[in-house]
Amino acid sequence: MRSYGETVFAEMTRLAVETESVNLGQGFPDTDGPRSLLEAATGHILEGVNQYPPGPGRPELCAAVSRYRSREYGIDLDPDTEVYVTVGATAGIAAALLALVERGDEVVVFEPMYDSYAAMISLAGGVRRPVPLRPDPQRGAFTFDPDELRAAVGPRTRMIVVNTPHNPTGTVFTADELEMVAALCREHDLIALTDEVYEFLTFDGRPHLPLASLPGMGERTLSVSSVGKIFAVTGWKLGWVTGPEPLVRAVRTVNQFLTFSANGALQLAVADALDTERAWIEAQRASLQDKRDRLAAGLAEAGFGVHTCEGTYFLMADIGPLGHDDGVRLALALPREAGVAAVPAQVFYDHEEEGVHLLRFAFCKRDEVLDEAVRRLKAWHRP
Repeated sequence: MRSYGETVFAEMTRLAVETESVNLGQGFPDTDGPRSLLEAATGHILEGVNQYPPGPGRPELCAAVSRYRSREYGIDLDPDTEVYVTVGATAGIAAALLALVERGDEVVVFEPMYDSYAAMISLAGGVRRPVPLRPDPQRGAFTFDPDELRAAVGPRTRMIVVNTPHNPTGTVFTADELEMVAALCREHDLIALTDEVYEFLTFDGRPHLPLASLPGMGERTLSVSSVGKIFAVTGWKLGWVTGPEPLVRAVRTVNQFLTFSANGALQLAVADALDTERAWIEAQRASLQDKRDRLAAGLAEAGFGVHTCEGTYFLMADIGPLGHDDGVRLALALPREAGVAAVPAQVFYDHEEEGVHLLRFAFCKRDEVLDEAVRRLKAWHRP
């Protein structure tokens, strides 16, 4: 782990605080989730739900997760054996990789990738095989080259990690793209690990399609999601892993020695909200779509090249039109020069040259915060 050091999110957030910058780096909202959810959690805490819950999760939450996966996607799960509650999606991903990747196994990942993937594959002793996502000139969003994906799969490949909606590019994989992944998994008998934390944050009417719902994928896919992004409570660190019993059992076996169990009072509150707060989820989606458009227009006015965002909290912006060619250098300079913090995308790549010209901006902020960031960037880059 010597090569990893501090996460880029911690570094940029600290720099934003030091410089009193508008922080569009780390992806957390600056407003809370539904009031009923917060009040329910408070009530359960005051009622005494403060000791260890069952390791696999409160049965109420496991059942609620099973219901929403069936209701939304037609995926039927046994709540007792095929749903497992974790301390956020990051813990679920970590336990899955440690459970299922042996030393020397190869793991195909799409880059840019969320930074915990690389770290956990290293801890498991695995070998990353990155496949780059690049902007599609027609679509505007990022996609992969099918030939590069096929070339990344070899005799040592154990798993493909799929993040859709995708952080940091904002891409939502299409049915055709997911079928290419599924075909390789079926052909080579691979496990798929899907990070679906932004599953309810797709825009412009795009659906989220779980890989597990495709033919032949239910028995080989572990799906991970999180209440943090569904209900805008990222600090709660509560998520779940779903999939076939043998794979979920492997995750449970590892995670019992990592975090063991997640907060029981929060689990009870979320169990109710998954059944009752669908209108709030839809309102959040609409609000974030407006915020995406607001920031995209502002970044374009400030001189950035802005890529299409189909989902998540993030916009990818090209710094080339500004006359810059090093995202890390610019990201470190912007807080002091412009009073705005962003994340350099190249830190999400194994092949840094693929993302050296890109910054990631988070738009999950209040409108006045986004407007102030744009005002500062436009003043900084005034011709």
